[in-house]
Amino acid sequence: MTLRMLFSKQTYVERRRKLRELVGSGLILLFGNNDSPNNYPANAYKFRQDSCFLYFFGQKRDGLVGVIDADSGEELLLGNEIDIEDIVWYGSVHSVKAMAEETGANASAPMARLAELVNEARKAGRKIHFLPPYRHDTQIALMDLLGIHPSEQRAAASLELIKAVVKLRSIKTEEEIAELEKASAIGYRMHTAAMRMARPGVTEQYISGVMEGIAHAYGAQVSFQSIVSMHGEILHGYPSPRQLEAGRLLLVDAGAETNDNNCSDHTRTTPINGKYSQRQRDIYDIVVACHDLALTHARPGVRWWDVHMAVCALMTDRLKDLGLMKGDTEAAVKAGAHALFLPHGLGHMMGMDVHDMEGLGQCYVGFDDETRPSDQFGTASLRFGRKLEVGHVVTDEPGIYFIPDLIDLWRKEGINAEFLNFDKIETFKDFGGIRIEDDVLITPDGCRFLGKERIPYHADEVEAFVAEHADESPWLL
Repeated sequence: MTLRMLFSKQTYVERRRKLRELVGSGLILLFGNNDSPNNYPANAYKFRQDSCFLYFFGQKRDGLVGVIDADSGEELLLGNEIDIEDIVWYGSVHSVKAMAEETGANASAPMARLAELVNEARKAGRKIHFLPPYRHDTQIALMDLLGIHPSEQRAAASLELIKAVVKLRSIKTEEEIAELEKASAIGYRMHTAAMRMARPGVTEQYISGVMEGIAHAYGAQVSFQSIVSMHGEILHGYPSPRQLEAGRLLLVDAGAETNDNNCSDHTRTTPINGKYSQRQRDIYDIVVACHDLALTHARPGVRWWDVHMAVCALMTDRLKDLGLMKGDTEAAVKAGAHALFLPHGLGHMMGMDVHDMEGLGQCYVGFDDETRPSDQFGTASLRFGRKLEVGHVVTDEPGIYFIPDLIDLWRKEGINAEFLNFDKIETFKDFGGIRIEDDVLITPDGCRFLGKERIPYHADEVEAFVAEHADESPWLL
């Protein structure tokens, strides 16, 4: 049987009503996902429904399309019924008609009805609204329906629909927050398990496998491919079979997705021998200070762009104290000198997607007419910059990285040489990287962590946690 919808019928009815009002007129197409073959059709990847379809229609079966007439108010759920062969192998499921009734749609119809509806709307000169597609089967369907080549579909996607979806999905309701709390609880289990296993001889791959097993056991899956690496300077350092080495740091960036498809995303950097060296702690404490500074700044009405820049200024000041940077802090940040150490943004939105709605276009999701994206190295990777609102969920994820190739390039080309002590930086080329990340809910008077249990991140807390579990076998978790 299909899984039931997460929320009540009225929740989805109300979401679609608001969507109709925001879009105004025309025919809205919301494509669900199809099964995706791994190496042959009968061996598919684990199915994941499209987030926007799920948000407005709540149904998790493959092969569905939602159609909303913004003018008449008619709402249809389209899909073909499964046959007896599918039932033999996978069990029976609700009929499309039953799923339509469950989600409060006016009617249901076979998938062939989609082309008829689109042709009727086009003949009448009506606008056809669709979101930027990201799967090839959806792109082919749109090309068949509208004659738009896949290379042109992102540009042809409806800006009215994109902005409406972003407006609705950006603000999390209490029932959505409760689901995100579940994802954070699973993330706590994943990360504390990784911290307990961070011992010499254990492999990155093994730790990643245990974490992903926890995600699957308590939820649907991981929210993205887990980053588990001693090479923390590689921002997306995926796990390898190499064994952990005493004296190094293990960076773990991972999250969970609940059974009802809401995500978490946390990062912790743990000393493999249980204690930070003085050099490691010097850098680690800067990252902690930056992380905690963001928490004090994050509140409704404050631009996340300004929070990011405040973090960059603090990082610059503290790196100057260590002799790694020099010169005027404001000028250094304006020039982007800090990006040698922090080549990414402070965070991104969270929700049903780990980078929530990023596929709709970052300039619409994370920015607005007041705050525009930057093209400066480092700051260009800031995915969210606009004013915070009550109900936003964002990640707070500062980091400091020593990337040998980037250091070599900047030194060779003299990039920001007036703000960087390259001789001192050279001595850190074997350091790796440190990142700390938490999911943060914006509240009326500030912000708070998601999840009842906080993963240790202050240096003393981390060392105490590792020491507490030192007698456990990392292979039995």
